[in-house]
Amino acid sequence: MANSLLVETIASVIASAAPLVFAGVGETITEKVGITNLSLDGSILLSAMAGFAAAMLSGSLLVGVITAMLVGALVAGIVATGSIALRQDQVAVGFVLTVLCTALSSFLGKPYVRVPGPSMPHLPIPYLADIPVIGPIFFNHDLLVYLSYVVIFGTVFLFNRTQLGLRLRAVGERPEAAFARGINVNRYRYLFTCLGGALVGLGGATFSLSVKLGWSYQHTAGFGWIALAIVIFGGWNPLRVALGAYLFGALNSLASILQPAFPTVPTQVFQTAPFAFMILTLLIMNGDVLERLPRGSRWLRKLLQGQAPAGLGKRFQSD
Repeated sequence: MANSLLVETIASVIASAAPLVFAGVGETITEKVGITNLSLDGSILLSAMAGFAAAMLSGSLLVGVITAMLVGALVAGIVATGSIALRQDQVAVGFVLTVLCTALSSFLGKPYVRVPGPSMPHLPIPYLADIPVIGPIFFNHDLLVYLSYVVIFGTVFLFNRTQLGLRLRAVGERPEAAFARGINVNRYRYLFTCLGGALVGLGGATFSLSVKLGWSYQHTAGFGWIALAIVIFGGWNPLRVALGAYLFGALNSLASILQPAFPTVPTQVFQTAPFAFMILTLLIMNGDVLERLPRGSRWLRKLLQGQAPAGLGKRFQSD
């Protein structure tokens, strides 16, 4: 009984973390190419609303998912255009878009608040779902959760095993050197910023069509900032970013389990605890703290410490 409950809890963590996996990996791709997209919180809200509305109006989940991805890509494209073509500060553009997208999601989403709509069907993978322990945890979900696995390992493969990934990382680390080798730096930044934004939009669709069904005011508020924090937590490594998303999902589950056990503690404590813990984790990962670890803990330091791309947030002009 206890084992069954543990398996169900872990499976729910895997499923509930899928939107953060998409958003975190998407932002990792964007930042790896040198663009900082701080519009995530608003972008996820707007794409979650647009995905749900499109799926409900069209009767097609695929249309809803594609719409959400297009919204995410469009918002990210505006960040890239503001930085590259208009030469504006990426952080400022991202903050403005966060506010704008949040307001738009509330205004345009009014007709869909708490309206029943479509949801991703449960789709266990034959044979794999029957494997003891592993099957119920990883292979007893819907298509969006399975797609999150593909995105994680596909991004790892892209970064480390392809020529395209090598060029992507070169553009983010040393854009001048990449340009000297014939790489169109800004074209790569447009392309991969929009690709990362599309994954952020997919995260929004996963919220409203799979994890937190439907649409309501401030439906996913705060999760965009957590996704940004998870990118830092993961050291700009897609695999570690995914692990950070699963950690946050586990903290959320733990908070919901502990709340009934401590009825005298205000519910707000458990609702905000996962966010506070993520902030604490980022503080621990600060270089000064990690440097104080004993010599024998160098492996832990290497595991936890990540380095931002050298060209992150820096505009590149070839003229």
